[in-house]
Amino acid sequence: MSKHEDAAVPLLSARGLTKAYGRTPALRGAGLDLRAGEILAVTGPSGSGKSTLLHCLAGIVRPDEGTVSYAGERLAEQPERRLGELRRTDFGVVFQFGQLIPELTVRDNVALPLLLGGLGRAQAGARAAEWLERFGVRGQEELRPGELSGGQAQRVALARALVTGPRVVFADEPTGALDSLASEQVMTALARAARESGAAVLLVTHDAQTAAYADREVRMADGTVAPLEVTA
Repeated sequence: MSKHEDAAVPLLSARGLTKAYGRTPALRGAGLDLRAGEILAVTGPSGSGKSTLLHCLAGIVRPDEGTVSYAGERLAEQPERRLGELRRTDFGVVFQFGQLIPELTVRDNVALPLLLGGLGRAQAGARAAEWLERFGVRGQEELRPGELSGGQAQRVALARALVTGPRVVFADEPTGALDSLASEQVMTALARAARESGAAVLLVTHDAQTAAYADREVRMADGTVAPLEVTA
């Protein structure tokens, strides 16, 4: 299937996901569908299971029960090597605090997924520079993450997530540590880049203004996803 597949067919599906940490349940039968090219916001209060759901969908955490299917491929049946490959190629992940590598320059942070995928350093650096320009942080290539503002660092993290041309971007509270202006800049850049590349976005957020950038919104409570999907 291509990026231009029928948007009505789910690209990523979850059914009946449960996950507990010790005796504390995080997911209680959660499920949702993400279609190709759409931005889906998962909202809900802290502790509702939003981040755990995202981690299961991205293959970072294995659920205790239930299924996650990506393009017809059941993630629970895949070895860790295959899940790692998906996160380098088909999946892009952005966390609340970016998780950039402090010892690397901005350019090298963005180029890293390409280098891990076997692309040459010159090509990887050139592609990283292109994505940094798209996210409005061109000219910062030689800086270290600690020299950036919060908004700049998060846009670098978004460039790193999108540089490989993923089909799905998982964004876990990408504006949670930013002020309102930086949040708007980050979300505008993410939505524009996703539309241009055709990537689907699963956006976890507790912020209504951030969720407003989505095509659809589902709400989590007590480890489950509300059956009513609200069109944004």
